[in-house]
Amino acid sequence: MTSKTFLSEALASVVVFLVALPLCMGIAIASGVPPAMGLMSGIIGGLVVGYFAGSPLQVSGPAAGLAVIVFDIVNTYGLAALGPLVIVAGLVQIAAGKLKLGQWFRAVAPAVIYGMLAGIGILIFASQFHVMVDDVPQSNGFLNVITIPGAVAKGLSISSTTPHHLAAAVGVLTLSVLVGWNWVRSKTTGFLHAVPAPLLAVGAGVAAAAAFKLPIAYVSVPASLGEMFMFPTWESAALLLSPAGLGTALALALIASAEALLCAVAVDKLHDDDRSDLDQELFAQGLGNTLAGLIGALPITGVIVRSTANVESGGTTRWSAVMHGGWLLIAVAAVPFLLETIPVASLAAVLVYIGFKLVNPEIPKALLARGKDELAIYLVTVGAIVATNLLEGLLIGFALSVVKLAWGFSHLQVDIDEEENHVDYLAANRSGAGGDLPRVDVHLRGSGTFVVLPKLARELEKIPAGRDVHVHLEHVDYVDHACFELLFDWRKQYETRNGFVTLEWEDLADRGTYRPTKRAGSGGTETAA
Repeated sequence: MTSKTFLSEALASVVVFLVALPLCMGIAIASGVPPAMGLMSGIIGGLVVGYFAGSPLQVSGPAAGLAVIVFDIVNTYGLAALGPLVIVAGLVQIAAGKLKLGQWFRAVAPAVIYGMLAGIGILIFASQFHVMVDDVPQSNGFLNVITIPGAVAKGLSISSTTPHHLAAAVGVLTLSVLVGWNWVRSKTTGFLHAVPAPLLAVGAGVAAAAAFKLPIAYVSVPASLGEMFMFPTWESAALLLSPAGLGTALALALIASAEALLCAVAVDKLHDDDRSDLDQELFAQGLGNTLAGLIGALPITGVIVRSTANVESGGTTRWSAVMHGGWLLIAVAAVPFLLETIPVASLAAVLVYIGFKLVNPEIPKALLARGKDELAIYLVTVGAIVATNLLEGLLIGFALSVVKLAWGFSHLQVDIDEEENHVDYLAANRSGAGGDLPRVDVHLRGSGTFVVLPKLARELEKIPAGRDVHVHLEHVDYVDHACFELLFDWRKQYETRNGFVTLEWEDLADRGTYRPTKRAGSGGTETAA
């Protein structure tokens, strides 16, 4: 690494550190665990995952997407059970990376992924809205959503016995600076653009709380680095002997892997360097989570906010991510007392903003353009996550996407349009039969698979003999070999009845759905091998 490269990586790492510092603590609070656990995850995400990453410009650490499932784990099984579950999730990720399973995560339906992100956004927004007024979140996401008006009332009620209105004032100030500075950054370049909005917003909350000596909740951090470690015990590992415990660990591995790999794909679109090695990235994430579980830190995944800050700040190698972990370690070891000046309401306000941004209103519009079924899967996934929990909501979304896929591959619409008096003049200039025959257009829509062969055969048999038949495949999503064989065999039989058949499949071939080749005995037209 040249001195110039080192300098640019160091500067990028400082920006990422300033973004990550408040988020690590805020996500820990949203997860229902001490802030130190989030800081430890950020350190591991930088020093360990960053070094072994298959996506060098991605920055890993605790993420809002995992806060929801961690909160459920802690509430259901207790804080001590988190470490063993994270260890197993990490080992599963390591095995998946070595088995080259990373690419399979690209096959997840977009509607389910977007639904997951929106559902997480709603849960984070609703739970942290209560924290932003120094209140306690409800027991589940649905209750958090419907009790938001009560949190607003507490924030507006001035009382000498409870600090809700003071915490709300700090939270509103933090949100205002966050939104305002993001607007400023979008209009400027250079130094002003480089200042992270979360850091400035939390700094404003710290300054206001210190200036007025507000009696509100503040971050609590252990006095020494050694006090942050929480090693698993045999008693806490007993949960892994139950199906529920193993299922939770596998769900944690699945969600952490999906978020990390989808983030890596998104980061690839932000730069022109080499693409991510998803299998290596999966291995690195597993290594980080195994270590996080061993020392009692939060689970780790790729984080798009920090990764975007890394790319925008000039990071070009993995060393910016690694160095940001070093800065976090120095901050925790050297100045923990400064971290304790941060109001909890300020960190919650940052997460309220992140949760709001995850519910992107443009996504439903884009999904609707693809089809009402895609939008339906998205909405059901979001609703199920809010009404139940993240895991059950995801399973419902996956199930719906599988049902939609099965439905699509088992349905084919066949429309036959016959014009008795129409003469195909193009066919009249061709060699062979069909020059002056009445034309019949057969329009196929859906998927042409072996499942629909009986229906397709019945419809084709209804066409009278002695017609110039054009079978249109441009609106077919997919055609398998069995369906093509049926069309070719039917055409061969039909042309023995004084008819002529043309398969209009150029658009289908251009889309790569099926590659036609020459087939003997087909009248010289293109058919499938």
